[in-house]
Amino acid sequence: MTQALPPRSHLPRLTEPDAFWWSAGIEDTFITAPHPVTGRTLDEYELTGHYDRWYDDLGLIAELGVPCARYGVPWHRIQPERNTWDWTFPDETLERLLDLGVEPQVDLVHYGLPAWIENAFLHPDYPKLVAEYAGRLAERFRGRITWYTPLNEPRITGWYCGRLGWWPPFRRSWPGFVALMLAIAKGMVETVKALERVDPEIVPYFVDATDLFDTDDPAFEEEARRRQDIVFLALDLVSGRIDEHHSLWSWLLKNGARETDLAYFLDNAVALPVIGMNLYPMFTQKKLLRDTSGRFRIRMPYAGADLISRLGRLYYERYRAPLMISETASMGSLRRRLDWLDASVMATRELREEGIPLVGYTWWPMFALVTWAYRQGRRPVTDHLAQMGLWDIVPDETDPLRRVRTSAVDTYQRLVRSGTESIGMLSEIPFRAAARL
Repeated sequence: MTQALPPRSHLPRLTEPDAFWWSAGIEDTFITAPHPVTGRTLDEYELTGHYDRWYDDLGLIAELGVPCARYGVPWHRIQPERNTWDWTFPDETLERLLDLGVEPQVDLVHYGLPAWIENAFLHPDYPKLVAEYAGRLAERFRGRITWYTPLNEPRITGWYCGRLGWWPPFRRSWPGFVALMLAIAKGMVETVKALERVDPEIVPYFVDATDLFDTDDPAFEEEARRRQDIVFLALDLVSGRIDEHHSLWSWLLKNGARETDLAYFLDNAVALPVIGMNLYPMFTQKKLLRDTSGRFRIRMPYAGADLISRLGRLYYERYRAPLMISETASMGSLRRRLDWLDASVMATRELREEGIPLVGYTWWPMFALVTWAYRQGRRPVTDHLAQMGLWDIVPDETDPLRRVRTSAVDTYQRLVRSGTESIGMLSEIPFRAAARL
């Protein structure tokens, strides 16, 4: 991949008034560790047949007319052993997107790691290993791909790996969560350094789940505030915001962090050129309620589009950086999905009218995904399909993973063709972070 390079990104710079990216993406959760009871793994590309259908699936992305797409590459297949590299899949798929005129926003790590990395994110060499992998991939596409997500949803990764113990390294405590978050965030910092050594023009795209914690019970207000602060933990770490004045400083030390761990991030802070907000009306709102024993439980009510308004304001006030909706969709009937599309696009427009630089919108996933319960269950894949996409996956006698186009494709195409017409123009960019872009 050292051939002559075509012109750089065809996307507008963030300082331009028409800077807005309509995008799409294919769910790419990769959990390679077999469940201890069922023996199942959770590789979404395998379960949805994308490894076999990638050529046609990427054609569907191009059919939408989007200028870019979030797209994950499977590290566990690229590097199946410590000293073995196989670049076939990213070479073919990323090249296809480029040929189609779709700029890849490459998702480097999506929850899971190659099985040979013992203890997963807590392996002492993890930051070095992930940085090497990122740098090698970036070198193959140097000057041709400039957007990379160092790690999708660091907080959710830390939660499932360190607090719930569902995924490697199977920790089940707050100290486990803190240890995972420190390791994950250090890996993100080292990844950014590696990417920028390859190409200073690379844009690190920081994507995390953006929960909103609320409570009507005064007894749980402090817990709700702490949970909300934890939502920002990964970005606060990598951008060097956590010192002795930070609201989580004492909590982190209480749960196993050392001052030297936190000093690393102060000494190696990286910029946040673009922040991606993953948000869903059925998952993102968290309400702390009292249970029958007097303790709190967390409920997830279906939220309205004010979710986007509240999150956009929170993130911009905290980081003063350009924002993108990096994942959003509703689940269930096509009518419900279309209603969310309409409402969320309107909320995007309202935020831009306020002067908040929300510069992109990604419908994710493009077609149905397989729910995480598949890994610990016994039922077939087709019983775990969550219809959240613009295309459905509808099995028939000849094809158990048939992609079925819905009218949502036409609606999204119209939005993409409209450019900024549907979401309004930004008259100015009121932040310094965009200058380098």
